[in-house]
Amino acid sequence: MQKILVANRGEIALRIMRTIRKMGIKSVAVYSDVDRRSPHVLFADEAVCLGPSPSAQSYLHGDKIIAFAKELGADAIHPGYGFLSENAGFAQKVEDAGIIFIGPSPEAMRIMGSKLMAKERVKKYNIPMVPGTDQAIEDVELAREIAEKIGYPVLIKASAGGGGKGMRIVEKAGDMKEQMERAISEAKSSFGDGAVFIEKYVTSPRHIEVQVVADKFGNIIHGFERECSIQRRHQKVVEETPSTIITHELREKLGNAAVLVARSCDYTSTGTVEFLVDDKMNFYFLEMNTRLQVEHPVSEMITGLDLVEQQIRIARGQELGFTQDDLVLNGHAIELRVYAEDPLNNFLPSIGTLTKYIKPSGEGIRVDDGYEEGMAIPIYYDPMIAKLVVHGKTRTEAIQKMLQAIKDYKIEGVATTLPFGTFVFEHEAFFSGNFDTHFVKKYYTPDKIKEKQKANAEIAAIVGLKLWLEKQKILTPVENRSTSWKRRLSH
Repeated sequence: MQKILVANRGEIALRIMRTIRKMGIKSVAVYSDVDRRSPHVLFADEAVCLGPSPSAQSYLHGDKIIAFAKELGADAIHPGYGFLSENAGFAQKVEDAGIIFIGPSPEAMRIMGSKLMAKERVKKYNIPMVPGTDQAIEDVELAREIAEKIGYPVLIKASAGGGGKGMRIVEKAGDMKEQMERAISEAKSSFGDGAVFIEKYVTSPRHIEVQVVADKFGNIIHGFERECSIQRRHQKVVEETPSTIITHELREKLGNAAVLVARSCDYTSTGTVEFLVDDKMNFYFLEMNTRLQVEHPVSEMITGLDLVEQQIRIARGQELGFTQDDLVLNGHAIELRVYAEDPLNNFLPSIGTLTKYIKPSGEGIRVDDGYEEGMAIPIYYDPMIAKLVVHGKTRTEAIQKMLQAIKDYKIEGVATTLPFGTFVFEHEAFFSGNFDTHFVKKYYTPDKIKEKQKANAEIAAIVGLKLWLEKQKILTPVENRSTSWKRRLSH
C-alpha cells in the first residue's frame, strides 16, 4: 500500500493523514470549493477538487472519488466518519474498482447498517436486547398494540438511522400516530428508508460503547468502554473512558458481548458496539457503528493504540500484533467536542470567521482540528471545529486538566460549546459520576452559563478596577507646592 486517498475533510481527514505519513505512505486529499485552502488539503501529498461546496456535489459523490483514486494511482480509500463511511454500496464499488476499502466488508456494513438485521444476527448469541419489534412497522394500531405489551414510554427508531434522526419518544397511546408519521418522514428524508421499529424506552440510561478491533484471521479484541451519556439532541458532546459505573466484572461482560457482536457479522477493521445500561446495571445491545468513531482518541489515550494505523494494517491483510491480555487501562481520558454552536441559543450552528484561534497545549492535551485563525466555518457541513482531548492519571486530574485546557482555548468570531464544556465539568453530577443521558435536560439551561459569565465579568471588573487604582497610586505626580525661589532671586 503506497498511496491512500482520504475521502473526507477537516479534522478527521487531517488526523488520518498524520498516521498515513507516520507509516511512510503517501496521502491524497479531496476537497470542495470552500475547503480549497483547508489544512488537510495543504498537509496531503496530493489534492484534487471534487466540485462545488454542497456535500451532494462533493464529499458524497462516490463515483467521482473512485475515479480520482484510480487516476492518481491510490491503492486504498479511507472514508473517515460521516459522509460515505457507512455506505455499503460505496464500499462495494471501491472493491469492484480494484481499490482497497479501509474498513469492514460491504456485507458487514449492510448487516449492521440495518438495526433490524443487526438484531436478528446478534440475538443468536444471547446478547441482551431492549424489548421491542424485530421487524419494520408502519401500522399505527399495530404499534399501539406492541407498546401496550411492552409498556410506555416507547421509542420509535429508524432502522437505517443514526445521530438521533428518525427517533421519537412516545409517552402515551394518543401520541403514537403523530410521532410515527414524524419518525417515518424524517427517516425517509435522512436515509432514503422509512422503515421504523419500536422498542421499550429505557429510562435513566447510560450510553456505553465498546471499541473493537478485528483482523482477517478471526482475531477480535475489545479496547474497553467509552462513556457517552452527555448528549444534546441525542448526539454526543462529551465522552470519557473508563466509565465511572462500570465494574471490572461488567467491563468483561460488555467486552465479551461486543466481540460476539463483531463475530456475528464476520467483522474486520475497527468498530464500535453501543449499549444502554439501566439503573440496575442491566445492559442491552443498541447498535454497531461500522467505522471509526469521533471519540476514538480517548480509547487511543488509555490503550496506547493508534486505531487508524490498526485499520490500515488490517486492510493490508496483517494480523493483529497484540492480544486482549496486552491491553490495560492506563489512566483516564476525556473528550469535549468543540462545535461552532451557540449553547445560549439551543445549540444552533454559529457560522462566521475565526477571528482568533489559539489552541491549548501541554502534557496530556490533544487537539484534533481542521481549522486555523482567519478561516470561516462553512454552512455546508457538520459545525465541529475540534476534538479537545485530555489524559490524566486519575479522573479528577483529567477533569482539572480539561477545565484548564478550555480556559486556554481562545476562539473568537463564532459561538462554541466551550462554555457548555465548562458547565459540564464543573457540575457536581458529572464530577460525582451520578448522571445519565438526561444530563442536559435535568441540569442545563442557558441562564446558568449567562449567570456564570456575568459573575466572571463582575470579578474581572473588580480586579481591573483594583489594578487601575494601584497603578494610579504609583503614577501620581509630585504635588506642586509653592516655593520662594523667585523671591530669593530678587534679593
